[in-house]
Amino acid sequence: MATLYTHQGENIRKTWLLMGFFLVLVVAVGYAISWYMQSPIIMYVAVIFALCMNVGSYWYSDKLVLRMTNAQPVTHAEYPELWNVVENLSITAGLPMPKVYVVQDPSPNAFATGRNPEHAVVATTTGLLQILERNELEGVIAHELSHIGNRDMLVMTVAVVLAGFVAILADFLSRAMMFGGGDADRQRSPIFLILGIAGIILMPIAAQLIQLAISRKREFLADASGVLLTRYPEGLASALEKISAYSRPMQKTSHATAHLFIADPFGVKKQGIGQKIGGLFQTHPPVADRIRILRG
Repeated sequence: MATLYTHQGENIRKTWLLMGFFLVLVVAVGYAISWYMQSPIIMYVAVIFALCMNVGSYWYSDKLVLRMTNAQPVTHAEYPELWNVVENLSITAGLPMPKVYVVQDPSPNAFATGRNPEHAVVATTTGLLQILERNELEGVIAHELSHIGNRDMLVMTVAVVLAGFVAILADFLSRAMMFGGGDADRQRSPIFLILGIAGIILMPIAAQLIQLAISRKREFLADASGVLLTRYPEGLASALEKISAYSRPMQKTSHATAHLFIADPFGVKKQGIGQKIGGLFQTHPPVADRIRILRG
């Protein structure tokens, strides 16, 4: 059976592969466009951009995520039950206690972020704290601590930053090609022009696919690992039922950070044929499947 540290090494390798793919993609597209337009500055900008974003996504991605979600740090005096649950389960899991944050939002949800267990953060919404019993809250926190132990949040958090900046770079390059070319540019080989345009179009798509490629199995693994911590599957199963019953989206959310949460922050929708097809492109597995596995 999977343990808390089953995929730690695998997820670290995924992170380096993700950052390497991003670097190669940006440099390749930048080179194609700079060659076609005979403007080395575009190549230099692409390389500097890629290097800065790789470094920044590793060291500062957690801070960006907390800012994007408007999460605020809390103390033991403010939320004693939440603090005690996080502290006790961290000791059980053999992990350093993460920083505790709360998002002022009635929609019940939670997420973890940070580049490693020593710099981890666990955040919950106020809505989650209002509707869950203690054993249900323990199930949710154990799930998030499992993401920390498995190093899931490093891959997920880096993906948030890289996907967002890939879209920004694609927009910059498209504007450079639109306004920076002249007649001499059009007389050059169209091959690099075609490659550049294809890269600009495919870069945001590739970024989205990277997020989807962060396998949804990580949620099933975190569910299983969390249950190993609490020894009480019904706690997490009941929590997921309550979370899914609240169908309204969070007040402040983004597609870039959606995969970090324990449940879809845009709300759980009823499953019809269209939703089943759309579910293939969602970052979370169906809640019903997770509950069925937990209770099975």
